[in-house]
Amino acid sequence: MARPQNDIETGQIRLVEVACALIEERGGQALTMQEIAVRAGMSPANVQRYFESKEALLEAVADHWFRPKVEIMEEVVGSDLPPRRKMYEFFARRFVMMRDAYRADPVAHEMYIELGNDHFETVRSYVDLADHYLGMLVGEAIADGFFAGLDIDMTISLINQMVHPYCNIGLMKGMMDRLSEEKLARIIDAMFDGLSAQDRGAKGVTGLRAA
Repeated sequence: MARPQNDIETGQIRLVEVACALIEERGGQALTMQEIAVRAGMSPANVQRYFESKEALLEAVADHWFRPKVEIMEEVVGSDLPPRRKMYEFFARRFVMMRDAYRADPVAHEMYIELGNDHFETVRSYVDLADHYLGMLVGEAIADGFFAGLDIDMTISLINQMVHPYCNIGLMKGMMDRLSEEKLARIIDAMFDGLSAQDRGAKGVTGLRAA
């Protein structure tokens, strides 16, 4: 969360920190307004002064978790890097941040996965925001002659399928030992060198025969 501007924001930041500690210790199921109040040394009524509901608190926790990733995306999109390098940095920087967090505390990583799955509607806007920024990068790349014949929406869909293990924390968990920045760079190069609407023979196969 941003630097507090008043006492309310200071209290909100404190409660988000308490909530995150509780999630990392016991999982999202333990996150109740009563438990938050106990941990923070407040009455439930005082907690509601800062967050009127558990849903509002969860939105603040989501913002706290996603904010560093959003800052990375905004920095990359606003940079003057060429499109191919922008695309790599867009995914690689967030992957490294999540990988380091996973290695530091795999249990906490798992707790956030479960919480995100249980409250996907709360995090959906951040998924949509990532696609928005990706669309900006794709638009720049198309303007430079890449992804010939593909529109932005189709290109976003194809790219997301190709890099899914590097940005989905649930899938990342089971593949972490096989993921690396070097492999991601090869994937990005393959996209820019070959991703287009042209059929190069894959769909042209009409039957199978013995070699």
